[in-house]
Amino acid sequence: MVFALSPRALTRNLVIHSQKFRRDEDGALIIFALVLFLLMAMMGGVAIDIMRYETVRTDLQNTLDRCTLMAASLDQRLDPQSVVDDCVDKSGFGENLEGVQVTQSLNSRSVLSNGRVGTKPFFLHLIGIDKFDALGASGAVQAITNVEIALVLDVSGSMSGAKLANLKVAAAEFVDNMLANDPNHRISISIVPYNAQVNLGSVLRAKYQAVNLHGVTDVNCLELPASVFNTPGISRTLNLPMMAYADYNYGTSKTDAYVAPTNTSYAVPNYSNVYCTKAATNIVRLPSQNATTLKSQINGLVAGGNTSITLGMKWGLSLLDPSARGMYNELIGAGQMGANLAGRPFDYADPESMKVIVLMTDGEHVAHNRVTDGYKTGPSPIYKSTDGRYSVYHAAHAGDKYWVPHLNSWSAGPYNSGVQQQWQDVWANLKVSYVAWQFYARAHGAGSGGRTSVYNTMMNDMVQTYDSVGGMNASLQQSCALAKQSDVLVYGIAFEAPSNGQAQISQCATSSAHYYDAQSGAEIRAAFRAIASNLTQLKLTQ
Repeated sequence: MVFALSPRALTRNLVIHSQKFRRDEDGALIIFALVLFLLMAMMGGVAIDIMRYETVRTDLQNTLDRCTLMAASLDQRLDPQSVVDDCVDKSGFGENLEGVQVTQSLNSRSVLSNGRVGTKPFFLHLIGIDKFDALGASGAVQAITNVEIALVLDVSGSMSGAKLANLKVAAAEFVDNMLANDPNHRISISIVPYNAQVNLGSVLRAKYQAVNLHGVTDVNCLELPASVFNTPGISRTLNLPMMAYADYNYGTSKTDAYVAPTNTSYAVPNYSNVYCTKAATNIVRLPSQNATTLKSQINGLVAGGNTSITLGMKWGLSLLDPSARGMYNELIGAGQMGANLAGRPFDYADPESMKVIVLMTDGEHVAHNRVTDGYKTGPSPIYKSTDGRYSVYHAAHAGDKYWVPHLNSWSAGPYNSGVQQQWQDVWANLKVSYVAWQFYARAHGAGSGGRTSVYNTMMNDMVQTYDSVGGMNASLQQSCALAKQSDVLVYGIAFEAPSNGQAQISQCATSSAHYYDAQSGAEIRAAFRAIASNLTQLKLTQ
């Protein structure tokens, strides 16, 4: 059966169904839900990309921070960029390191590093982001705000002439180079000239427990016992004998006859080769930050005497040792050192300080002698009359006790009521050899052989070896080892020095890279320039 609707009925039914469809929202909800799902999926994908990015970025940043801090440390002596490269590579980011920038000065090091890691986004490209790299950058700075330098300079006799002139130019230029790079006045420089001894000067000598004071102006050398070399510093409570200012190097006439004490060849002292040179300018210059003062000291140096590298090194190290701080404070309080130097020498472990010794020689150790303590100062058995003639008391002589050289006879009392002399006064007027021969050998010796025997006995009693070459080499290296253990940088310069001197300086230096073999004036200037540049750049790659 077929039902047929009239056009009018059909129209009415279409209107009814159309209105019903308009009221039914089920289709719209489904579409909205699909759109919302797609958005949530995309947001989840983006979140995953961002989480991956942040994880990689954090790992990269932590690696750069750790490696940069390691490289910036002034305690490590490797090339800073190599430290960063190696550290980052071992952490798995070697190929992602984009650059390392190192900036160094005398007393600071700055390290900047940056890297980039591609995270390969999975979802961000859906919104037009095809590249999403994790970036990292890190910077670290460590600064040493205080630098203490000791210039230990050989001024022995072999340095006379052109060699000393070249040293003065090189050392003065070094002072300028160092202090010109110190706008904040954090660098101090001391100068320790040495030959066979170190002349401290009256101000510094007065700070130690000196004994056997002879009172000779501009002669202030102290003899150091072996025990002093066991520590970097020098005790201020230990008795340290002053070296006598006496001529025990030049001989006298061993004639049977009398020789007048005014004889310039055989009696009057010749101080041209004494072990403690009398020179107002050849004294230790306490730490200073004044370039003019330091260069004036350098330009005033004079050459003379033998060589004792070990004493120069010992005093140079002692001026950097923290045990000298109390002494420096006293000197500052007395206006003898700059107030800005308060607190120096700093502790060896102070992370904001650095200590440097520049040790220079043109020679090698020479064993040298000294007047023994019993003959340095105090009353002697020697009497001097107003006419300049002498008599000598000999307690062991039978009969009259006073030998009168010019009379070649004995007397019951001092000749012409002579005045008893202090030993230091004797050495101010007479050679040691003259005293041994005229006052003892001629008095007691029988025949040429007897007089020679008495003379040798007296010379051995009055003058003894201060130290052997082997002992001096050993004590030098002892001081060098103490310096290295305390992280004191030691630069060594052998200036036209013999092989033994070169060996000692080379062994003393912190490393082979800190040793310079200068064979000409141009080369010693180059050595000082290189040291100044090395300190300024602080390239600890040796």
